[in-house]
Amino acid sequence: MSKIKKAMILTLIILSLLTIGVIHFFQRPTFGANPKGKRQAKIEQSKNYSQGAFQNSSPTEVMLKDASMISMLYDFFNKPNTVEPKDKLPAIKTDLLTLADSIPSIVWFGHSSYLIKYKNKTILVDPVFSGLASPVAFVGKSFQGANTYSVEDLPPIDLLIITHDHYDHLDYETILALKDKVKKVYTALGVGAHLEHWGYEPNNIVELDWWNEYKVSEDMQLIATPARHFSGRSFSRGKTLWTSFVLQLDSYNIFIGGDSGYDTHFKTIGEKYGPFDLAILEAGQYGKNWPYIHMLPEQTVQASKDLQAKVLLPVHWGKFSLALHPWNEPIERVLQQADMDHVKTTTPMIGEVLEVNKHYPDSRWWRK
Repeated sequence: MSKIKKAMILTLIILSLLTIGVIHFFQRPTFGANPKGKRQAKIEQSKNYSQGAFQNSSPTEVMLKDASMISMLYDFFNKPNTVEPKDKLPAIKTDLLTLADSIPSIVWFGHSSYLIKYKNKTILVDPVFSGLASPVAFVGKSFQGANTYSVEDLPPIDLLIITHDHYDHLDYETILALKDKVKKVYTALGVGAHLEHWGYEPNNIVELDWWNEYKVSEDMQLIATPARHFSGRSFSRGKTLWTSFVLQLDSYNIFIGGDSGYDTHFKTIGEKYGPFDLAILEAGQYGKNWPYIHMLPEQTVQASKDLQAKVLLPVHWGKFSLALHPWNEPIERVLQQADMDHVKTTTPMIGEVLEVNKHYPDSRWWRK
């Protein structure tokens, strides 16, 4: 056999082994499952679904067409030191089992995870307690001190709200550990496929399309509202929907933003369901190559104004480095713009209790 043939055979063997390895890797349970059967049939009836995927209301590039993937990968693996804090982040260890609930109490866990307690009901949003915001251990580790809480610290969960299926919002390890604590999950169309794949009962999953209103109880209503983002846990995108939520608790009105780039939908939601006592909006992980799927901090402030929010709680920062900006730049830019626009903000430390319309923490704890 010639050397050329031997080289070709060796190359084919290596490529085959790599292909088998990639296929095996993506069969891991953390990647979830795509919708099928009746769930897929329901998805295809959605006005927001076309050409085999969910679509944003406005044309939206996930990455700019002229963005260089090689350059982006280089930047990602050569991030500046400022993307992470130098010191361990401070946090307060609140007893979540004894939270006051006569008015809505909120505890932020960093990034976009938080707990809401009201009238003996516990609501948990986008929990990530594994210390990772990715399917692999060497990417997306939480900052020192930011992963203070675990599933064991939580009371039973009446409503688990999942805004979309990205790893920094839908964490496999956390969801698995929560299974026996959760009474019902409320999420966007298609996301239930992941949850069922991980052992959740179909009857305990409520999937909503944009503008669907769901009466949870006499004093609680949940409305799925638009967001400008995308979905997907592997190479395929748009198989499940991404959403924001309006949470109505008696006379209290809270906006749960999830992930979203800026667009006219904030004004539409504000006109339809505002004003809001509190708007919880993303403010970090923005970048020049993806300007339409995440807001700049200044846009976060404008979105809160569009929503007619009395108070803004900026989230999606303070736990993971998923972009190239300094870790504390989002909150500083939000505060600067909010001061110019006379927008009231609240900046709780991880674990610090916020009480809607009563107590809004405002220390600059990240500067210490």
